[in-house]
Amino acid sequence: MSDAVSAEEVRHVAELARVDLADDEVDQFTRQFADILEYFETLDEVPEVDREADLTNVMRPDEERDSLDREAALENASETEDGYFKGPNVS
Repeated sequence: MSDAVSAEEVRHVAELARVDLADDEVDQFTRQFADILEYFETLDEVPEVDREADLTNVMRPDEERDSLDREAALENASETEDGYFKGPNVS
C-alpha cells in the first residue's frame, strides 16, 4: 500500500467537507484513500489502444428554409406580450 495519503490530509479534507471524524475513522479513510490512489496507478499501466473510430454522421445536413413569421409563431402561445412569448416569472 502506498503512503500517498497522510492522516493530516484526511483530516483537512474532512474539515473542508465539514465532517467530524474520530481517530479510528481517520485511519480507515487514510487506508481507503491510499487504496483508491493505488487503483488509479494501476489504470495508468493500461496500454492505450490505437484504433480508428468507425464513426459515421447520422445527422442530416442543414437546409435553409423560410421561417415562421411572428404572428404564426405566436398563434398557439398561451400568453404573449408586445409580440413576444410570455412565460412565468422566475424568482
